Amino acid sequence: MELVIKGKNTEISEQVRHYVERKIGKLDRHLPSIVEAEVVISRERSKAPHQRYVVQATLNSKGTLLRGEERGVDLFAAIDSVSGVLHRQIERYKGKLYYKGRGTSPLKGETLSPGTELPARVVRVKRFVVKPMSPEEAVEQMELLGHDFFLFFNPASGKFNVLYRRKDGDYGLIEPELA
Repeated sequence: MELVIKGKNTEISEQVRHYVERKIGKLDRHLPSIVEAEVVISRERSKAPHQRYVVQATLNSKGTLLRGEERGVDLFAAIDSVSGVLHRQIERYKGKLYYKGRGTSPLKGETLSPGTELPARVVRVKRFVVKPMSPEEAVEQMELLGHDFFLFFNPASGKFNVLYRRKDGDYGLIEPELA
């Protein structure tokens, strides 16, 4: 597993680097398919002391992304917390892989037409690699990332789709059609 440690608004000491390697490095014991782990440590100038240090960690397990973010007064406590979050996500992911072959799927297959409003202005542009996957795999990815929506390429339809979580806990799938 390749471990990338970055500092944002803070200097990463050798002691912190070794601590992160020890904590995050243990995660590949639970999920050996982890290819890369990226840890971003930042210090924010916040009045709330419990949000002073922010640790964001992203694990790449052959295309499956697991992400955790924790804040804390102490940098080491935040690293411990994000390690625990990632450990729980790994266990949940492994459980989903186990039950995947048993015919249980959280996707209900509901289809909605696109009709979203554009924001007043674009304040951020994000680029990422889109992997072809089924709607069921997209649900798993969205849950593992902890997001409310997920963009993916559906090879069955040959189009990009957006999966989103509805207020009732079910999922919606947006399949765009050209006018």
